[in-house]
Amino acid sequence: MEADLYPPVKQFLEGLGFEVKGEIRSCDVVAISQDVTELVVIGELKRSFTLELVLQAVERTAVCDEVWLAVEASKKGRGREGDARVKKLCHFLGFGLLTVAATGRVDVIVEPGPWKPRRNSKRRSRIVEEFRRRRGDPMAGGSTRIPQMTAYRQQALVIAEALANGPARPRDLKPIAPEVARILQSNVYGWFDRIERGVYGLNSAGHAALIAWSDRIPRDDRNSPEAA
Repeated sequence: MEADLYPPVKQFLEGLGFEVKGEIRSCDVVAISQDVTELVVIGELKRSFTLELVLQAVERTAVCDEVWLAVEASKKGRGREGDARVKKLCHFLGFGLLTVAATGRVDVIVEPGPWKPRRNSKRRSRIVEEFRRRRGDPMAGGSTRIPQMTAYRQQALVIAEALANGPARPRDLKPIAPEVARILQSNVYGWFDRIERGVYGLNSAGHAALIAWSDRIPRDDRNSPEAA
């Protein structure tokens, strides 16, 4: 699974001085430098080097400063990642290329180049915003076919957990969830019931969600700016 590649790639990028999180707005890996440059790196994970991997990477070029491709190292060293044409393609496109061994070892096959495409500032800012707002790193890069733990869902779960103790008003929950009024009124997941004007409670779907997501509910630093 692609998700198996995520921990070693995350560790590799952290070793380069980045903070790393998985599955940010359809990107397998997003890494942002912890200095004033705020260098944005996007990584895409695949079991092998494929056209789909390259196409995904091309799509990411407009919203980041560097793109890294990471593939599983072939056991006999005969994978396409060792093909000189693949290396040339990565150089031409400016992509970095990593291989991840079964032991977790990460090797740099190609360093990302200096080529810079036209940047899509709007999409880039959305990725950075989701990265900043998301608490912790709840999704392993490469995870598919499961609901995504977005910053919005995290905040909705915090609200649901608070309402499990009884109905409350949005203003009482704002310290732990700054967007509480919008989340309760839109009720995207169908977890909340309006008890009376300005008072909301948790319904059976909300209680079920708390059970299903019990290990993903953020419980630390709820008053931090990232929760906004």
